[in-house]
Amino acid sequence: MQNPAKVRGIFSSIAERYDLANHLLSGGLDFLWRARAVRMVAAWQPRAILDLATGSGDLALAMQKKIPQARIVGADFCLPMLQIAARKQLRPLVVADGTNLPFADASFDAVTVAFGLRNMESWPGGLREMSRVLSPGGHLLLLDFSMPRPPLAAAYRFYLHRVLPKIAGALTGNRAGYEYLGESIESFPSGEAMCRLIEENNFRDARALPLAAGIVSIYTASKA
Repeated sequence: MQNPAKVRGIFSSIAERYDLANHLLSGGLDFLWRARAVRMVAAWQPRAILDLATGSGDLALAMQKKIPQARIVGADFCLPMLQIAARKQLRPLVVADGTNLPFADASFDAVTVAFGLRNMESWPGGLREMSRVLSPGGHLLLLDFSMPRPPLAAAYRFYLHRVLPKIAGALTGNRAGYEYLGESIESFPSGEAMCRLIEENNFRDARALPLAAGIVSIYTASKA
């Protein structure tokens, strides 16, 4: 659970270089992670999707290509990030805080969040809002970083705190922002702990799918 002003400031400062940093630091795996998430969402056959914390819009754009029949709304609380998404012709876009969404109850069949819940002021508050805007039986998909198990955990921590900030700082000019990234990943629940958090906040049947040896996970659930 984070300071909104701090997080907004970080993402505003790196917006122009955000995509480049993501692709390079993940070795291009971020494309595969999004593709896996999109296939899972497509299987639900949703008619209306909220892509919350849409950022530069890559997940929403991938869903548009795979699920052209769905209406997809991108929302984020960082305007500079939405401006990047707008340049990619993603529409509609809404400036919105994930813990206080400007949408009516039961407005969407699916809510997706890629690397976004971790940055919200309140994780439970964000999840409850996602549940509120979902129709009965609607689906949730979260894609986010997670901590791998030993022995990989130690090497991954070294990368997060010693290597990643230096490389990303050089790419974006904001090393502190990527020091925050490592800290936020370590403090964020993963695996069974995340499934419990999801189910405690108006969802059921939460499941975790670890990818890339556990450094990323996809979580799915249905509205309770």
